[in-house]
Amino acid sequence: MKLSKYTMTFISLLSSRAGAFSSIARRSVSSTTARFMAGPMPHDDDKMPFYALGTNLALQVGGQGNFKTLLEDDELEIVLEAFCENLRGTNTQDPRAVLTTYGQELNKILGERTSRIVDRVKKDGEEYVKNFLDCNDEAIKTDSGLVYYPMVEGTGASPTLANQVEVHYHGTLTDGTVFDSSVERGQTISFALGGVIKGWQEGLAMMKEGGKATLVVPSVLAYGDAGSGDVIPPGATLKFEVELFKVM
Repeated sequence: MKLSKYTMTFISLLSSRAGAFSSIARRSVSSTTARFMAGPMPHDDDKMPFYALGTNLALQVGGQGNFKTLLEDDELEIVLEAFCENLRGTNTQDPRAVLTTYGQELNKILGERTSRIVDRVKKDGEEYVKNFLDCNDEAIKTDSGLVYYPMVEGTGASPTLANQVEVHYHGTLTDGTVFDSSVERGQTISFALGGVIKGWQEGLAMMKEGGKATLVVPSVLAYGDAGSGDVIPPGATLKFEVELFKVM
């Protein structure tokens, strides 16, 4: 089965606004992983490939959790109605006319709603930074907004942007969700300091070999309003525990 170019246009229109926000729902998805893994598949093995196709299409437009974040239940039902009708060829309106007439308004609606989500995530990050500083007397906030909290003072060299470094790190969102961790993988990582996010560039330059520190990185020094893939939401403040092993 081949989707019409108009159906794909519809998917692309939604994806351009909503796709970046699939990670907003990550926390609710991760908390219900066990439920998704439990129990038998909904269909027999000979029918499951088609269920997989539906799953793939849903993921391409941002995932169920994402649309539950952006749309009301009745709005989501209309989205599914249009999708099914266009897929089956039972639609009574020309897809081109629908997209031409209402595509701009759709972009406006999704743009306004996603902006509100980013603003809320940023506000949560600001509150987290304030609470972290209140609870950790040795933590400092730099002019850029980075929070640096020394855990173990190092005795070796401090890196510059020209250096390679070898580190262990454990990265979490402000709700404690782990999005990346070399510690959990059990293997340190080496990279050019000049090639990573600004929060790491500034924070590691404040460390010395053998040291360990917590970095609380606001979105402006991390991945900004775009986020990163499906793991870091747009506007997210990030917390890293970093151990600096070697400056090269």
